[in-house]
Amino acid sequence: MPRDVRILNTGTLLELSRRLRSVDSGRVRGSMLRRIRRAAEPLRTDLQSKIRGLDITSEGRTKPGGRSPTTRPLRSTIAGAIRISVRTSTNPGAKVWIDKSRLPADLKRMPDVINDGRIRHPVFGNRRRWATQWATPLWWDDTVRQHTPRMEREVARVLDDVRRYLT
Repeated sequence: MPRDVRILNTGTLLELSRRLRSVDSGRVRGSMLRRIRRAAEPLRTDLQSKIRGLDITSEGRTKPGGRSPTTRPLRSTIAGAIRISVRTSTNPGAKVWIDKSRLPADLKRMPDVINDGRIRHPVFGNRRRWATQWATPLWWDDTVRQHTPRMEREVARVLDDVRRYLT
């Protein structure tokens, strides 16, 4: 799973960023950043809804089990860690990523594991007994693939507007 999604047109963004600084138009730069962020927000929202609604199934139990030892909701925790950042200086562009620092230590690898589609874990922490659960694979990759053309068009439109303003 790619750790982040970047919408880049680095050469154009760098050139426009330099020209904006020389003109010293904070209003235009702020508007550009806001519009680029707005172009990435539907992707973040869709990723969050996909992970929240992701079906995770198991092979079933032979006998009824007890409650989960943790009260932490897995999918909501991962959805809450999906972030957007927009930069115009070094490495310019919009980036949609999972902030692993916002995940508990035992869930840091879970977005990658879920994206692979197979989740293996000990049963209630018992390392002698393991369970396998299945999720829809490539939830991250497929969602990003669907949104990329729209985001690229939006960013190109923003850059054209800024370029028109500067000339």
